[in-house]
Amino acid sequence: MAKTEVQTAKPSLESPLAMLAELTHRCPLQCPYCSNPTALSPRSDELNAAEWAKVLSQAAALGVLQVHLSGGEPTARKDLAEIIAAARKAGIYTNLITSGVLLSHKRLEQYQDAGLDHVQISIQDSDAENADHIGNYANGHARKLEAARMVRALGLPLTINAVVHRQNLDHLSEIIALADALDAQRLEIANVQYYGWALKNRTALMPTREQVERATAVATAAIEEYRGRMAIDYVVPDYYARRPKRCMDGWGSRYFAVSPRGLVLPCHAAETITGMAFSSVRDHSLEWIWRDDPAFNRFRGTGWMPEPCRSCAFKEKDLGGCRCQAFALTGDAAATDPVCEFSPRHEEVAALVAADSALIAPPGYLYRH
Repeated sequence: MAKTEVQTAKPSLESPLAMLAELTHRCPLQCPYCSNPTALSPRSDELNAAEWAKVLSQAAALGVLQVHLSGGEPTARKDLAEIIAAARKAGIYTNLITSGVLLSHKRLEQYQDAGLDHVQISIQDSDAENADHIGNYANGHARKLEAARMVRALGLPLTINAVVHRQNLDHLSEIIALADALDAQRLEIANVQYYGWALKNRTALMPTREQVERATAVATAAIEEYRGRMAIDYVVPDYYARRPKRCMDGWGSRYFAVSPRGLVLPCHAAETITGMAFSSVRDHSLEWIWRDDPAFNRFRGTGWMPEPCRSCAFKEKDLGGCRCQAFALTGDAAATDPVCEFSPRHEEVAALVAADSALIAPPGYLYRH
């Protein structure tokens, strides 16, 4: 029987604002930077629509205002409209994060009728051939463009998400122009985060410093050029930054993810930290997990920090950076994020960047799931 612990909120803990619902790990694409874990949950373990409805109801009670319906590929689920309707019933704004390759006009209308509020479509490049190579899906780019046009034809808001790396970063100007041509209201230029599949493929994906400098100049100019017409989000790649970003607005601060089999995670990549145990919505209430789960409290705030973070003037600003990145680079999730210039291991990151960006990846270089 599921446990239903309910605890009084801790004084310093705010309500979560957003939730990532990873509905499935199934996906027709095989992107080399995929955020899915390297060990995928089988379809038989996925939460069913009734279980997701319960999760969404509990999320709304916690204060969640927005749910991002993701995967894998969420449209691989035949009950997606039912899940969207449950979110609408709970009063939560819904954003569908999709590759777009499985969308049809009929299915998109069903999602809209169920209460879908927003669609986010990922693209791999502006160049169709390279985009299809990166996603390992024939004619995928054309399907994505068709899906984006269907979204706008139905009057739904559209965000384009472009994951950028060495294989497409030189096309950033064209990617921005494509998003504008598709009438996107927002473009997210997402530099690859190097854990999971991306860590396996880091040698092939790590951009050169010259690429990053050119791309940053392009993005900075575009933010001004498109202001008022299309919002553009761009952050310098972590490995090239002087200090870490405030990852997920802090571990377990305003956001959580639920995996296809019901594990509740402080961030979508938290399962890459081996040795940490995460609780399931099948065993505990969201209320208890958010407030009292040891995994959620492990890296909250600043009390867990080692030196030099503990004495750093920036600790309240960046909250120690990314725990998944710290683990990937040092084997210790509690270590100072090595991308920080104050980390005692920062020079190791600089050496990795220099080594990876100098290599030329051979044919068949990509690990695929």
